[in-house]
Amino acid sequence: MALCQRHDVAIGAHPSYDDRAGFGRHDMDVSTEAISALVTTQVAALADVCTATGARLRHVKPHGALYNRAARDPAVAIAIATAVHAFDPQLILYGLSDSCLTAAGTAVGLRVAHEVFAERRYDADGRLAARGTPGAVIETQEDALAQVRSLIEDGVVIARDGTRVRLRADTLCLHGDRPDAAAFARSLRRELEAASADIRAPGSA
Repeated sequence: MALCQRHDVAIGAHPSYDDRAGFGRHDMDVSTEAISALVTTQVAALADVCTATGARLRHVKPHGALYNRAARDPAVAIAIATAVHAFDPQLILYGLSDSCLTAAGTAVGLRVAHEVFAERRYDADGRLAARGTPGAVIETQEDALAQVRSLIEDGVVIARDGTRVRLRADTLCLHGDRPDAAAFARSLRRELEAASADIRAPGSA
């Protein structure tokens, strides 16, 4: 929190399934009521830390398997969006671009950020290729930066089957658990600056 405040970084909650062992990346068969409770509990926990440190909670982005389920499952998407809105209607809901989650957020009156990914491959339907699928993760910085350039210049990504998929891009995700995450972030920022991209958190002035 202190580092975020020092460097003017927007703070967001990243709620997931109760799946510590699998880092939240295992899909789980739980009710929408349970999902609402998970989201509320986890967002509230981070909000409490924000209050204690004088920071501001700005957004919510579901994590891992819950994020992917919400992208394609309208009931789960509504459960998440409703929980976020009930907790704080000023929060911005991050979701996969043009997905069930961004639609649900808009429907309940939240501001939404359509998210695209720097180093994940897409399928032709605009969804992320499932982890474990060959090529689902873009390993090299060069290939990931090429995907970002395509998003900036043309608003499209090239799916695994070669299809050009048009995507709305409000915010860009880079995974922090990559071994080269810090170096990649620096390269990515240079690429965005060279393209005169607007580098700021959604909703900021």
